[in-house]
Amino acid sequence: MNPPQEALRIVVIGGVAGGASAAARARRCNAHAEITILEKGPVVSFANCGLPYHIGGEIEHREKLLVATPELFWDRFRVQVRTGHEVKHIDRDAKSVSGVFTRDGHSVAFEIPYDRLILATGSEPICPPFCESPADNVFQLWTLDDMDRILADMQGQPCKRATVIGAGFVGLEIVEQLKQRNIDTTLLERLPQVLAPLDVEMAKLIELELIQSGVHVRLNTEVKSLVSTDKRTTAVKLADGESLPTDLVIVCVGVRPRTSLAKSAGIELGSTGGVTINEYCQTSGPSIYAVGDIVEYHHGTLERAIRVPLAGPANRSGRVAGAHAACGHSQPLRSVQGTAIVRVFGLSVGVTGLNSRMCREAGKPFRTAIIQAPHHASYFPGAKNLTLKLIYEPGSGKLLGAQAAGSAGVDKRLDVAATVLHFGGTIHDLAGLDLAYAPPFGSAKDPIHMAAFVAQNDLAMLPILAEYDAELEGLQIVDVRNANEIATLPLAGAVHIPVDQLSDRWQELDPKQPTVTVCHSGKRAHVAACLLQGKGFNAVANLNGGMSIRRLK
Repeated sequence: MNPPQEALRIVVIGGVAGGASAAARARRCNAHAEITILEKGPVVSFANCGLPYHIGGEIEHREKLLVATPELFWDRFRVQVRTGHEVKHIDRDAKSVSGVFTRDGHSVAFEIPYDRLILATGSEPICPPFCESPADNVFQLWTLDDMDRILADMQGQPCKRATVIGAGFVGLEIVEQLKQRNIDTTLLERLPQVLAPLDVEMAKLIELELIQSGVHVRLNTEVKSLVSTDKRTTAVKLADGESLPTDLVIVCVGVRPRTSLAKSAGIELGSTGGVTINEYCQTSGPSIYAVGDIVEYHHGTLERAIRVPLAGPANRSGRVAGAHAACGHSQPLRSVQGTAIVRVFGLSVGVTGLNSRMCREAGKPFRTAIIQAPHHASYFPGAKNLTLKLIYEPGSGKLLGAQAAGSAGVDKRLDVAATVLHFGGTIHDLAGLDLAYAPPFGSAKDPIHMAAFVAQNDLAMLPILAEYDAELEGLQIVDVRNANEIATLPLAGAVHIPVDQLSDRWQELDPKQPTVTVCHSGKRAHVAACLLQGKGFNAVANLNGGMSIRRLK
């Protein structure tokens, strides 16, 4: 009889999304392994993305944010969770980790051996210089403790005015939730737009929604310092000298990976500062894996490794690393597209793949198509307008990215685009997708189809699209909207011929002049451009997205 083999020792440093997923998957793949999670904080796995919504009261009960407890890990998976354990050192030669266990103010050193080590130390919010001096009412929102402190402060002190610094995903979510509590809220952002992953015209839709919802939005605004008295900040001082009175400050200016432990162990880091991994989440250190916010993922469209601190990739990488660490094989980790979505009051906005800025920085030629359409059949009650933008390669039509904004149906279209991106598909693939249709759910020609059709017309020059913010001076501009639309949103220098009159009046135009057709969304202008092309006009373009998008420039 062969002697029993010693159990494989798997140690996971960090819980939350990546670490907890890795430990649970490791157990499902190996019933005999000794699996331990070492978590620095008091909670092993919580819904980080749900924190703003408990502050606003939308998630009523705090315990709903606790995804898994140490007791559940032990009872269901026989995974030992040690909270309050901060790992300080990795000894790659001895294959052990050591650190400090702290409870009730007392600290004790510990050391644990491993056969496989999974790093899931996550990320931490960036602390800008202006908030390095402590104040009781200045917070960042990243952990349950952060959330608890914010709620305790709002309950203990009158909070009529709040200032949120940073207009990324978390900043937008917390602004929405503060307004839900009837707190007068100001949003400060140093960039000229909110939500940097979006193109500027799509971000403008969020800005307008914020303003219409009563948020004071200040873009191109640099914070110089916080004015504090008796350990409480009373105002935010801007670089231009203006001071904004406030009762509460929440700083959301981004995150950075917690890579110090990996770096001190000699683990290789990539060009963007994250840990380098292969397709099985293995690092440069033998028997050491890394998952979640600390790693660099391969971006499938950008075709290089970047950091993508999102919950989806963290969970998927944890699953891959856990399986491979436990049994030596797994499906490889797939590329990411940076797919993300946020709700801002009545508007949902999302992005996947590359935006225009990323294309320019990467030297990728690109074209864009923007459409507006109801999220389901227009004649069915409840149809909501949806704005959809596709970014694609000229020539091949390969899809490079997509962005969407609307009151409903954004997630569906975004996920369809992300799927096509994943498989390296084209706008022609999008145009040919067989999607579910019934009036309460969509249209026979879904908005994703319509956007792809517009892109196909652009590439086939039937007609080409002029960028929404193009310089129109010197061109023959044919505005085919009705008189009421033009009165509401005029376009200087345009010739006004309603689209239904163009067949009879096209001779009023000069066929030798470069021409741009314009309407509210681009749909009627496309009909006009096709007509003029058919009548022999030499150079005709349709204004991308129409006046509804041009007004956002």
